[in-house]
Amino acid sequence: MNSRHGQEMRFGVLGPVEVLRDGAALELGPRQRRLLLVRLLIEDGRPVSQDTLLNDLWPTDRPTGAASSVRAHVSRLRAVLDPVRQGRSAMLVSGPSGYALKVPREARDTALFEEAVGRARDALRARQLPAARQESEAALALWRGEALAEAGEHAFAIRERARLDSAFDDAKELRATILVQQGETELAIDVAEGLVLKAPLRETSWALLMRALYAAGRPVEALKQYERFRDMLATELGLDPSPQLRDLHTAVLRHDVAVLGTAVTGAALPPAPAVPVRSPRPDPFVGRATETARLDALLAAGAAGRPQWAVVDGEQGAGKTRLLDEVAARAAAAGFTVARTRAGQALSGNRGIAQTCPTVQLLDALRMDGKDSAEDEVAQKDPLATVVHELTQGPTLVVVDDLDRAPQGFHRLLRRLSQVLREAPVMFVCALRNPDAPVSSILLADLALLGATWLSLAPLTVDDVAELLAQQGEFTSPAEVVALHRRSEGHPFTLADLLALPPGRRTGPDARLPAAVRNILHARLLALPDAARTLLAYAAADGEWLDVGLLADVQGLAPDELLPLIDAAVTARLLVWDAEPGTADSTGTGRYRLPELPRDVVLSTQTASARQLRHAALARELARRPGDEAAASVAAERLTRHLRAAGPLAPDMSPDVTPPGVTPHSPHPRSPR
Repeated sequence: MNSRHGQEMRFGVLGPVEVLRDGAALELGPRQRRLLLVRLLIEDGRPVSQDTLLNDLWPTDRPTGAASSVRAHVSRLRAVLDPVRQGRSAMLVSGPSGYALKVPREARDTALFEEAVGRARDALRARQLPAARQESEAALALWRGEALAEAGEHAFAIRERARLDSAFDDAKELRATILVQQGETELAIDVAEGLVLKAPLRETSWALLMRALYAAGRPVEALKQYERFRDMLATELGLDPSPQLRDLHTAVLRHDVAVLGTAVTGAALPPAPAVPVRSPRPDPFVGRATETARLDALLAAGAAGRPQWAVVDGEQGAGKTRLLDEVAARAAAAGFTVARTRAGQALSGNRGIAQTCPTVQLLDALRMDGKDSAEDEVAQKDPLATVVHELTQGPTLVVVDDLDRAPQGFHRLLRRLSQVLREAPVMFVCALRNPDAPVSSILLADLALLGATWLSLAPLTVDDVAELLAQQGEFTSPAEVVALHRRSEGHPFTLADLLALPPGRRTGPDARLPAAVRNILHARLLALPDAARTLLAYAAADGEWLDVGLLADVQGLAPDELLPLIDAAVTARLLVWDAEPGTADSTGTGRYRLPELPRDVVLSTQTASARQLRHAALARELARRPGDEAAASVAAERLTRHLRAAGPLAPDMSPDVTPPGVTPHSPHPRSPR
C-alpha cells in the first residue's frame, strides 16, 4: 500500500497482529488496542458500531468507562497508522455506523496469501511445477504463527480463524501435491502426516498421504492408512469414507496409476495383493466370551423361527462394532443372510447411502439381487410388507450399529417390525453408545417388553490384555501387562492404538500418546467450560486421585462449588468415579480419579511455567494444612514432590509453616546483599 506520503504499509494477521511501514514494525500498544485493530481488519472496511466493539472486546466483566476506552484506543491507533494526516483520517474513519479501517486489499497478508495460492493452483494446472512450488511456498511463508493470535477464542474471530486455518491446510496439501508430482515423495509424506495429525478427520489429507506413499513405492502402507482412517471415521462419526476415497483405495490395490495421478518412484512395485491388506484393527477378538455365547444362543433360537432381539451398549470405542463383526461372521458361516446398517444407513446390499428412506435402506441392506429398492413398485405400495417378506425368506441377521444416531423414521420402522414379526427366522442385534438418549427410549422400552437381551460391554480385564498380547505374538512381563491395562483403562480402541506404538513407547517414562486418542481426549477437554479445564489442570498437577478439598482451597472455592465442574468432567469421560470395592456406586463411597491418558493430555496443553505455577500453589496449600502425625511421611513426600516440580517458582518453606517431616525448602540461592 503506497500512502499519500510514499510510505508502504502492510497489515498482518497470519500470526500476532502487526503493521509494517517501509518494513519497520509499528508499536501498536497494549493488548486491547491490538484486539481492536484485529476486529476492524476482519470487517474488510465495513463499519463496526461502538456497541458491537464493546461487546466483542469485553464479552464479560465490561469495565466502567469502556466506551471512553474504545475512543481513546481509536485515537491512538490513528496517531500510529496515519501520523502525518491533515484533518480527518482517511484510514481509520468514524461515522454514524461506527468505526471502519480502510485498508487496500493488497496491503493485507491474507490477500497476498490467497493470491499466491491461486497462482500456485493455476501453475499446477498448467504443469508448471517449479512456479507452482515457488508460489505455494511463498504463500506459506506469510504465516508467522496462529491466525488472529490476539483474538484467541473471542467469538467474533472464530469464523474467520476457522476459514484461514482451513485455507492454510489447503495450501499445505497443495504444496505436498506439487512435491509428489516433482518426485520428492518423502518430503510430501512428512507434510501429509503432519496434516492428518492436526486434523485426523480431514479426508483430503488422508487421500494425499495415500498418494504420496504409493508414489514412494510403499503401496502396502498406503492401504494401511486407508484402513486406519476408515476405522477412525466409523468410530468417531459412524460413517464410511467417501466414494472418492474408496475409489482411491481400489486404485492402490490395482496399481491404477491413471486414477492415482502420480508417477511412481523407487523400485518396481510388487504385484497387487490378492486380498485387501488387513488393518491394524480389528485385533484378535478377546474378552467377550460371555457376550458371544449369549449371541450364539440367540442365533440358534432365531434360526428355529423365534424372532430374537439383542441390544449392545458401551461407550465410544468399547468394542461394539468389533462384537457385531464377530456375530455377523458367525451368522454368515451358519447360513444366515446378514444385513448391516449404521445409523440407519445400509452398509450391505445394493445402493447403500444413496437412499434416505428407512424402508429403502433396510431393503437395500437385505437384498443381494441388484434390484433398486427405491424403484420397486411393490415396495412402494406396501413397504412394511415388502420388508417382512424379505426378512422371512430364510434365516436372517439384521445388524444395526449406532442405533442412537439413526433418524426417528428408522426407529419407528424397527418398532413396527418388533410388533408384526412373531414367527420368523430373524434376529436383530442393535448397538448404541447412549441407552438414555431420548431418540432411542421408546424403541428400547418396546424391546424390553419383548424380552430383548441386553449386553453392556465392560472394559477388558488384565487377563484379556495378556491374552491379546499373546495372540499377537508378544510375550511381555506381567508388570507391563498391568501397566498397559492401567494406561488404556481396558478400553479396546485405546488399547489397540497403544499396541500400534513401539513397545518402548507404550508405557513408562518414554510413553507416547497415540494421535487418535490424543485428539479425541483433547476435543473433550476443549468442550468443557474454562473453570472445569482449570480444575483439571490443578488435578493433573496433583496426581491421579482428586483431593477435592485441596482443589477447592487452591482455587478459592467451596467444595460444593467444585462439584458441578467435576460432574462436567465426568460427563466428558475425562474423570471417573471409582467406587470402593464391594460397594455400589449409589452408596457414594469411593473417589474421583483422573486416568493416565487424560492426565497426559491435560498436562500437554500447559506450558512449563504454567505447570510450575500450579505446583507452587498446591505446595502452599499443602503447607497450610494442619500436621497429621499418622500421615506425616505421605504428606511430606507429596509436598516435596510439588516443591521440586515448581522449580524456580517454588515458595520458601520457613520452619513455622512446614509440616512434620518436611525439611524447610529454599528453591534457589539468593545473591548476597
